[in-house]
Amino acid sequence: MIKRKICLIGAYAVGKTSLVRRFVSGVFSEAYLTTVGVKIDQRATRLPDGREALLMIWDLAGRDEFEAVRKSYLSGASGFVFVADGTRRETLDAVAEEMAEIEPLYPGLPAVLLINKRDLSADWEIDESTLSAWRDRGLSVHLTSARTGEHVAEAFDDLAARMAGDAEKV
Repeated sequence: MIKRKICLIGAYAVGKTSLVRRFVSGVFSEAYLTTVGVKIDQRATRLPDGREALLMIWDLAGRDEFEAVRKSYLSGASGFVFVADGTRRETLDAVAEEMAEIEPLYPGLPAVLLINKRDLSADWEIDESTLSAWRDRGLSVHLTSARTGEHVAEAFDDLAARMAGDAEKV
């Protein structure tokens, strides 16, 4: 079994913790719990080549909180899950800022972008042309809903498959 550390990055209240809970435990709660520092969960998943990977998922506090300490949590990451809230355009702008800071420190590491709260798509402030621009940058974009579970497992599995090429890294 290969082990990979994944860091979830995004502004506060985009649904990072809810996405992790949905992926790891299959549950969703309406209660909002602010992540303080970092929360670590794990889940095994099967890679496309049949190997099993243990994903160590680091759910980091939102960008707006604990900024100085947060960067140290990125050390040893094998991949990143950037998360934005489809109903709040500014959270996608925050992802762009995060990526600009992180990419030079961790060049070439696999990443996916999750636009969360798909169940509220009638209220979205992010349109398809904006998402196409992110895809044109080579980023895999997933429209997810932690509430319904839509595309959550697929997004994490996509990242796991992208990280599978570096099996020697633990």
